[in-house]
Amino acid sequence: MSASERVELLPRHSTVAPRLAGTLWVVSALLLVPALVLNLRRPQYGEISFTTGELALGLGFVAFGWFGALIVSRDAGNPIGWLLCALSMASSLNALSSEYAIYGLIVRPGAAPGAAALAWTTVWQFAPLFGLLALLLLLFPTGHPISSRWRWVLWLTVAANVLVVVGALSLWPQRGVAMLRIDVPDPVGLFGLVYNLGEWGVIVAAVAAAASLVVRFRRARGIERQQLKWLLYAAVMFGVAIPLVSIVLAGLGVSSELAVDAVGAVLVAGLPAALGVAILKYRLYDIDRIINRTLVYGLLTATLGLAYAGVVLVLGQLFGEVGGNPPSWAVAGATLTVAALFQPTRRRIQQAVDRRFNRRRYDAARTVEAFSARLREQVDLDTLSTELLGVVDQTMQPTTVSLWLRPAPQASPHGQ
Repeated sequence: MSASERVELLPRHSTVAPRLAGTLWVVSALLLVPALVLNLRRPQYGEISFTTGELALGLGFVAFGWFGALIVSRDAGNPIGWLLCALSMASSLNALSSEYAIYGLIVRPGAAPGAAALAWTTVWQFAPLFGLLALLLLLFPTGHPISSRWRWVLWLTVAANVLVVVGALSLWPQRGVAMLRIDVPDPVGLFGLVYNLGEWGVIVAAVAAAASLVVRFRRARGIERQQLKWLLYAAVMFGVAIPLVSIVLAGLGVSSELAVDAVGAVLVAGLPAALGVAILKYRLYDIDRIINRTLVYGLLTATLGLAYAGVVLVLGQLFGEVGGNPPSWAVAGATLTVAALFQPTRRRIQQAVDRRFNRRRYDAARTVEAFSARLREQVDLDTLSTELLGVVDQTMQPTTVSLWLRPAPQASPHGQ
C-alpha cells in the first residue's frame, strides 16, 4: 500500500477528528483519577499481582494520548495518531479495571458490582497493549507497512488477540480473587492451547514489527531516516535508563520500587514525545546533535565517575581507616583531579564519537586542521586561494563558492 493509497479514517481538514482524539485523551486521563484513588486505599504487595507499577505505567501512557491528539489535529489520515490515542485509552482502562476489581474483591468484598468480571479481563489485558504497540512499530512513520509482504504481521496481531480472549474464556467460571493473585490459574485443555497460541502470536507479532522497523531504517533515507532515529533514540534511552536507575538506587541503598516506577513512567512518556516530533517534523534534524551529545556526555560521565571512584577507593585503602574511608583532603584531591581531566577527556571522547558516528564532521575537522598547518607554510597567494576554496567545498559543501580578495590599500604619500 502506497502513501497515496492510504485510506483516511476521517477527512484531513475535518474538525471531528481533532475533537474525537482530544476527547479520547481527556477520557483516558480522567479514568486514571479513580484508579489512583483506589490504588492508595489498598495493599500494594503481598499476594496481589498488581502494584503501583501498573498505575505508574498508565500515567506514563497518558502522554501517548496527548501526542496522539496533537498528531491527529495536524494529520487525521495518519493512523499513528489514532494508535497513540488507543494505547492511552487501553492502558487507562486496564489500570481502572484492575484497581476496581481489587477494591471490590479484596479491600471491600461485595462493595463494587461487576468486580469479578473485571478481574477476569486482567488475564488478557496484555494482548491489546502488545498488539497496539506492534501495529505502531509496523506502521511508523508513514502509516503503512514497509511493503505488502509485512501485512501478515497486522493479521497475526488481530488473530493472536482473538485467540487470547477465546482461550481465557475457560477461566470465566473462576473469575474473582484468583485472577488478581500472583499465581493466576492457566487455561487448560483446548482453551489452554488456544490461549498459548495467542500469547505466542502476540509476542511473535511484536518481534516481527520491531524487525520491520530495523529493515525500514536500513532502507530509509532523508526525512524518513531522521524520523526513525527519533523513535530508536527514545527506545534505547528507555532500555538503558531503567536498569541504570535500578543499579544507582541499589548502590545508594534505596530499595524503593516506587522511585523506579516513577522514572519508568517519565521514560515511557518520552516515547510518544519522540513520535510526535518525528511525525510533525518539528526540529527533526536536531536528533543527530542530541545523539552526539548523549554519547559524549554519557561516556564522559561514566569515565570520570569510574576515575573518581577509583582514586577515592585507592586513597581510602592507603590513608583511610579500617573501614576504608579516605581523609577529606584525599576526596578534595580526587575531585580536583577529575575536574582537571574534564576538558581533555571530553575532547578525546568527542573525537572518538565523531570518528565512529559522525564521520562527516570528523573529516571536516581533520581537513581544517590540515589546512591550518598548510597555511603557516604557504606563501603563494594563488595556491592558497585554490586550497581555501577546496577546504570550503569539502567541509561545508555549498552549491557555489567564490573567493574575493580585497586589494591592499595604497600607501599615503605623507606616510612615505
